Amino acid sequence: MVTTTRRTVVLSAAATAALGLSGPLEFLPKANAMDMRKKGFIKYKVGDIECISLYDGIWQKKHADNFIRNASVDDTKAALTKAGLSADFVPIEFTQTVVKSGGKTILIDAGTGGQLAPTAGMTMKHMAAAGIDAGKVDTVVISHFHPDHIFGLMAKDTNAQIFPDAEIIVPEAEYKYWTDPAVMATLSERRQGLAKRIQATFPTWKNVRQIGADTEVAPGLRSVAAYGHTAGHTAFHVASGSDELLVVGDAANVPALFVANPTWQAVFDGDPQMATESRIKLFDRAIADKAVIAGYHFGFPNAGTISKDGNGYVFQPA
Repeated sequence: MVTTTRRTVVLSAAATAALGLSGPLEFLPKANAMDMRKKGFIKYKVGDIECISLYDGIWQKKHADNFIRNASVDDTKAALTKAGLSADFVPIEFTQTVVKSGGKTILIDAGTGGQLAPTAGMTMKHMAAAGIDAGKVDTVVISHFHPDHIFGLMAKDTNAQIFPDAEIIVPEAEYKYWTDPAVMATLSERRQGLAKRIQATFPTWKNVRQIGADTEVAPGLRSVAAYGHTAGHTAFHVASGSDELLVVGDAANVPALFVANPTWQAVFDGDPQMATESRIKLFDRAIADKAVIAGYHFGFPNAGTISKDGNGYVFQPA
């Protein structure tokens, strides 16, 4: 049961336990959330596994008629307003998840690398603040190959590896799609630059390992097929004891838009129908398993709970 007040939302004891907290978990007012963004990280536990959310920053995206295929700009602004957010822009935030399991430090997605928006690219700063030595990251797990998830792997001008001593684990279907020379003919000119950069880097790196769905990445951490956003988009399931976490990547973008309206189709989704099906399947799984859920674009903090609300869902950040 969730109890709501004007200042906080207090989570049930079961969900509190899932986050590894000793007392009631409070969902913080906006002022507190802003302070947490400045801090840049939060730590919580899933059973015996320590998890850390790292804030990379935000892209204040201008409204555009084609951003959501089946919703208008007016619909978008109304949904943002309903959620208590500014309707002046679409707030696309970037937050990664670190999992410490089996003696390894595992970074899920590499961030923007400061190469997409002037208000993003803070991963390294916040990693250090959280006490994580970037040079000692053992594994970087990639959900998919969109720029905001992989540019943190490569230097802006030279493409030099940022994590040369880490194992880079990537979804096999995603790797094959982007490294196929024939893919270039299927892409718009704007997206060809991304494919060229992928093809100039990943095949030359000796520390890349491809995995399929339902593959153990580390003790308690497995891949989950969530195709549609891209050809091989992959989520990750963390489990320790009876506690679970679903790191869903880009299965959904801004919660006020795509969690509240799960059938809305973002322009970023390669296969909109498949993306919608994957999104709903992951949400329903999190609810059924009483799992904590973390989304790359869920804002900060990006971990919390999800519940049904009529034809949509509600994400409540912790």
